[in-house]
Amino acid sequence: MKRWLLFTTLALAGAAQAQSIPVPPMAARPDAATFNYDLQPRQIAEGTWVIEGAVQDFSRANGCNIINTAFIATGAGVVVINTGPSRLYGEQQRRAIERVTREPVVRVLELNLHPDYFFGNQAWADRPTQALAGSIAGMQAEGTAYADNLYRLCGDWMRGTESTPARETVLPQTLQLGQHQLELKRLHGHTADDLVLLDHRTGVLFAGGLVFAERVPTTPHADFAAWQASLDALEQWHASGAVKQVVPSHGPVHSGLAGVQQTRDWLRWLTALMQESAGRGLDLGEVLETPVPERFARWAAQPAELHRSLTQWYPRYELRVLVAPGAR
Repeated sequence: MKRWLLFTTLALAGAAQAQSIPVPPMAARPDAATFNYDLQPRQIAEGTWVIEGAVQDFSRANGCNIINTAFIATGAGVVVINTGPSRLYGEQQRRAIERVTREPVVRVLELNLHPDYFFGNQAWADRPTQALAGSIAGMQAEGTAYADNLYRLCGDWMRGTESTPARETVLPQTLQLGQHQLELKRLHGHTADDLVLLDHRTGVLFAGGLVFAERVPTTPHADFAAWQASLDALEQWHASGAVKQVVPSHGPVHSGLAGVQQTRDWLRWLTALMQESAGRGLDLGEVLETPVPERFARWAAQPAELHRSLTQWYPRYELRVLVAPGAR
């Protein structure tokens, strides 16, 4: 009974905190006949553009373009953030940037190890591609498996794409480029190494995979407790007044803490569901049939992403119950 009271309390608390973020219509209209992603950079602040991906799950219809990439023209060169899901995306991203600014690209940052953050790197072979050390190790270890999966999901959008991990390790630091002071911070929880970038000139925070907006978070490399702690860190950054806009890697750009709160709410609900269900002795099939609360029901990648998370993580919660002191 106490467990269910806790679960209910968490659910009600999340419902009270959850905020809705308007999802703008996607400007890009991928054309599978010509394999044109139709990338449309949108300026969101001084010298700062975002190229928004679909707020959806991977599919051939969207060219597996579900990630937000971005670039900052600092006056002392361009910083690119994430390179997309394919060689073709990277090439079209590069041309889109060149249409906006004549400044040279001086570095390309990948915020974590997941494939749509770095599979466009072939287009940037003549520029420094950089990530945290743990992300590079993950790219190297899992790149072949990522490629197999994306070729299956995305088909010919992936033609000519090879996993090309970032070549240089970037350290947490503050960079002064032109008039832009860029703070690079290492957090973790979504993956073992989550790079976030805050531009102190504009107040734009590139939160990577730590923040999802209007979309179910992906969890293949998650550490749920560490993820919550990282969200605490982002909230503290926001409380300092430094953050004006948040760019998640998946979901709409927004101001305020709505994306942080949505992500926190989902993680609390998911982990409470698994803990309570394991305590009741439910099997995976029964848990997979659990309806999601209404506040999550219309999020992108639902229920596929929930089912992936439960399939991966629920057996571990069952094992904890089985090995707990006093378990039969």
